[in-house]
Amino acid sequence: MRSSRARRLRDLFLAGCGILLGALPVARAGEGVEGITAVSSKVSSDYVRTKLPDGSFPPEYYSFGEGGRWAGEISDATIDKLSFMDVARVIAAPLAAQKYLPARDPEKTRLLIMLYWGTTVVPGPTSDSVAYSNFSMAQADLSRVMNKQNPEPPQIQDDVMSEVSAATVQLNMENRQRDLIDFKNAAMLGYDSEGVIGTDFGLEARRTPMKYHRDELIAEIEGNRYFVVLMAYDFQLLWKQKKHKLLWETRFSIDERRNQFDKALLVMAQNASQYFGQDSHGLSRMRIREGKVEVGEPTSLGVVGAPSK
Repeated sequence: MRSSRARRLRDLFLAGCGILLGALPVARAGEGVEGITAVSSKVSSDYVRTKLPDGSFPPEYYSFGEGGRWAGEISDATIDKLSFMDVARVIAAPLAAQKYLPARDPEKTRLLIMLYWGTTVVPGPTSDSVAYSNFSMAQADLSRVMNKQNPEPPQIQDDVMSEVSAATVQLNMENRQRDLIDFKNAAMLGYDSEGVIGTDFGLEARRTPMKYHRDELIAEIEGNRYFVVLMAYDFQLLWKQKKHKLLWETRFSIDERRNQFDKALLVMAQNASQYFGQDSHGLSRMRIREGKVEVGEPTSLGVVGAPSK
């Protein structure tokens, strides 16, 4: 009798086998897509892809698993309308370009690729911050009192200093909350790979020339970004021994502004595909080239039956 875990893994395998694999993209950019594709990829020391004599990789077979969608703060029809299978079909083409192919036989399936996608939730602009507004007013009051030709009575000076102190505490609390959101998004998007966001090292970096690079990264993650995360697990180990072993993961994203997820998905996946199963050694940021992606007619790879009990 199969356990519920085994049945669930079987269902994941069957879902992955139904992927439609289209013709491979022929260009590196899509019409109406712009900005920077950010990619971060890590590989387990236990995962090695050997190359064939011609320098290419031998095929590896995988099944997709639905990790889930992370919803943004506002309605966005370009991503809301897409199902897991819609997203998986698009990702399948860049995977195939790297010789990762949808599985037909569970016994020959090496990877279970969990697929996550969505839009980040980001902190609001500082111009809308009550804490920043209160701090600015308190600073202005302090400046007015300290620069008066005739000093204010001590009680008024004390009141102003208390106002500045309270505003500073409120501002620090909001900054800490902002840092927590930034760190969460950095981890989701792979922007934490350099350790300059949400860390003591990052705080110290603000006093060095690295500040400008850190500020650039912060500015990117504090704008809403479309993202995809692929996490590839050892299928055989999970299926037969019920053990989870992550072999590689790739995280890629693009600015939501001026883009549409259904158009940008193939472009950013194609840019990220060179790192599927490969270590990016930190964050790689690639500007979208002008051009157009063309995708051929999809063909079905079919659906296999359930593995024998």
